[in-house]
Amino acid sequence: MALDQKLQEDLATAMKAKDTEKVWVLRMVIADLKNLRVTKGAGSTLTDDETLAAIASGVKKRKDSIEQFEKGNRADLADKEKSAITILETYLPTQIDAAELEAAVDTVIAELGATSKKDMGKVMKAVMERIKGRADGKAVSSLVSSKLP
Repeated sequence: MALDQKLQEDLATAMKAKDTEKVWVLRMVIADLKNLRVTKGAGSTLTDDETLAAIASGVKKRKDSIEQFEKGNRADLADKEKSAITILETYLPTQIDAAELEAAVDTVIAELGATSKKDMGKVMKAVMERIKGRADGKAVSSLVSSKLP
């Protein structure tokens, strides 16, 4: 079953269960996916990778919102965003651990023969393709930066 179909089914289930928070989160994701389809063109469908990227983007936006809400002393809104992230993360692949990420970065650096910060873009692209959304881009970037002189 395609991921966007699973989202639709989970929305229907949440509506029947009167789980207002999950309904709100899933409606936001489905709206984002619909906007993405419109941007791609009439009658187009999304791949699971595109759907996962949209969900990951939603998680990133919510993390940024949490930071802003905490700076503004709005713990209630920060908590709402944290629970939304928890719901969204159930649709994302399991996150990679630090040791596995470091091994992937080391492997890519060795394969590409990267020797300086000038090669960071190539390394980042290869690592991100290899881990496919299983790690945060900021974490990957800081690790790659620390490994390249």
